[in-house]
Amino acid sequence: MPLTKPNQQLRRDLKSIAFNLEQHCIDLGRLASRLGDEDAIALMRLVGGLYEDVDKLAGYAEEVKAGRIVRDRS
Repeated sequence: MPLTKPNQQLRRDLKSIAFNLEQHCIDLGRLASRLGDEDAIALMRLVGGLYEDVDKLAGYAEEVKAGRIVRDRS
C-alpha cells in the first residue's frame, strides 16, 4: 500500500533531519581532530550520542515506510 502524502512528507522530513544531523557530526569530528586530547574525547562522546539519534530518526523513517507510524491528515 503506497504512503499517503502526509506520511511521505513525514518520512522525507525524518530522513532530511537525520542527514543534516549526520553532516553536523562529520563537521564536529573534523573539529575534534584539531583539539587537545581531553576536549576531543569529550566532543567525540557528544558526537556518538548524536549518531545514536541519527540512527533513531532513520529507524522512524523506516517505520513510516512500513506503515507502523502514521501521520493524521489534520
